[in-house]
Amino acid sequence: MGATPISTGRWQDRINNKSNNSGKFSVLEKSVNHKPGKLVSKEILIPFILLTSCFAWWGLANNMTDTLLAAFKRIKSMSDLQTSFIQMAFYGAYFCFAIPAALYIRKFSYKSGVLLGLGLFITGGLLFYPASQTQAYTHFLIALYVLAGGLSILETSANPYIMQIGSRETATQRLNLAQSFNPIGSISGVLISKFFILSELQQLSAEERAGLPADELSAIQTAELNAVMSPYVVVSAVLLLTWLAIAFVRMPKARDEEKTSFKASLSRLMKDRNYVFGVVAQFFYVGAQIGVWSFTIRYVMQELGLTEEGAASWYIASLVLFAASRFICTALMSVVTPRKLLLILAAAAGVFSLGVIFLSGMAGVISLVLISGCMSLMFPTIYGLALGRVSGEDTKTGGSGLIMAILGGAILTAAQGGISDAMGISMSYLVPLACFIVVGLFAFNASKSPQHA
Repeated sequence: MGATPISTGRWQDRINNKSNNSGKFSVLEKSVNHKPGKLVSKEILIPFILLTSCFAWWGLANNMTDTLLAAFKRIKSMSDLQTSFIQMAFYGAYFCFAIPAALYIRKFSYKSGVLLGLGLFITGGLLFYPASQTQAYTHFLIALYVLAGGLSILETSANPYIMQIGSRETATQRLNLAQSFNPIGSISGVLISKFFILSELQQLSAEERAGLPADELSAIQTAELNAVMSPYVVVSAVLLLTWLAIAFVRMPKARDEEKTSFKASLSRLMKDRNYVFGVVAQFFYVGAQIGVWSFTIRYVMQELGLTEEGAASWYIASLVLFAASRFICTALMSVVTPRKLLLILAAAAGVFSLGVIFLSGMAGVISLVLISGCMSLMFPTIYGLALGRVSGEDTKTGGSGLIMAILGGAILTAAQGGISDAMGISMSYLVPLACFIVVGLFAFNASKSPQHA
């Protein structure tokens, strides 16, 4: 799956032209022609590792952000709906930057897109410093918006790039392999949040904070917001090393020689019902994932009577299961088709969502953790199945649509926050339940295509 590899004849002509013009030709530039079924060839191993590291980095950013809902609820005495503005800014940026990212990589290259995305990621992280000085919630939202804009460009570039630099037959499996390192970053993000952000919060209720003298409350909030800021600034500094590595390593070229207009590409995609349904399914899946994780800490605090720091351990357990399950599912794809696994796990996630809604205490918490095991393969598998019949330049445009669908993380998380405020946090998991039903319907519909049997 992914983009159609350039034919041998056309590619050989290009090799000959390069040889005549410069006498040089990079082995990596030939790497789009792999033997059928080859997952990752040795010629692209280093570039593949560097790209895969980006999957871990954006996992770290995503899940550090999830914990900010609990942090700002405590620091600023906010409602669940108000804290969901964090996800609206974060995932709203994904929506706004995806199409510009697609146009950018169509004009330049996937590598350029990756570097631009990382650059904005670094900039957004550094903006947490001035936000911590002003202590304005809006300024933190702006920093998150810039950071997430970089992630949108990064994901729009890296996901289809991974699919195109190897065999078409193993594209979805290769994307799942790269995405398997995403939860490793996610776990790291939650650990950083647990020990450097949540552990620094003063365990004072909204009522207790309201009763403090203004200068004392300001001093407490200053210390807490500095704790929020520090990890983002440090991560940005470390990310600069990744940017430099990718900038100076020769990366494989996976662009189709035949250019088409963006409008024509979009028109073809809109006629592909499987692709359109895939975008819809991705919107609802991301809404489910972000909703499940964003309110995990709050749910565990309610059911087990723990503090934010203690509840974060259950969040980490969810991510560990998510990571393990993704490696397992990637291996299972050698014997079970991706769409069948997607259908089975969507159904299981729906059942566990019912457990979160109607059970309580430890049973509800365990059901919540098990949802993460079911979600592990969903994003890359929906992505791969949706692009199953897409090729060439259309892959870049199609990939941007699937990244725009991440807007579901903003809209549906806000809806879940509103339900939580009105009906309680347990009932708010009706939103992820509905999302998993949509994902299951997409998996079932994909079975109608011979490519997804």
